[in-house]
Amino acid sequence: MKTLVRLLALTLFTAGTALADVYKFDPVHTQVTFYISHAGFSNSSGRFHIAGGTLNYDGKDWSKATVQATINTSTLDMGDATWKEHVSDNRFLDVAKFPTIEFKSNKVEVVSADQLRVSGDLTIHGVTKPVVLDAHINKAGPHPFTRLQSVGFTATTRVKRSEFGIMTYLPAIADDVDIRLEIEAGVPKA
Repeated sequence: MKTLVRLLALTLFTAGTALADVYKFDPVHTQVTFYISHAGFSNSSGRFHIAGGTLNYDGKDWSKATVQATINTSTLDMGDATWKEHVSDNRFLDVAKFPTIEFKSNKVEVVSADQLRVSGDLTIHGVTKPVVLDAHINKAGPHPFTRLQSVGFTATTRVKRSEFGIMTYLPAIADDVDIRLEIEAGVPKA
């Protein structure tokens, strides 16, 4: 009888996990943009490309979804080579010592039919802190070009760079960093 119960439990567990599709982030159509006040005169912006990321989602229940992403800090684009070098050095991101930024979700809350609140751990500059992303589901369904099951999001959050140990030029360069993510992901061909 114990063997039958174990077999049934294993079958149900396997069936439950098989229902979740793994969506891979499209690196061409996925990026992270950040904005930070530069001495109050402007909001400087920069952008990263996501090196890799996945969304596990069963197509029905967003609250069971999980997300993980990796950003190579070397992909930083500040629109100017000198500014990129400045932000990449050891006073800010220290790209040589911290080559990646990581995010891993631990909870997804459904706010409405097209709004999610994604909680997780963000690691920047070797420091891990909890963050909450407010995510808007742009579209979910077959992609018109690839015909693959796809999903797209716009997500935003705000972090304090000082909490990640990046304190250079505070407060002239703001502590608050606004982050906007544009994510497109699809289920790869079998």
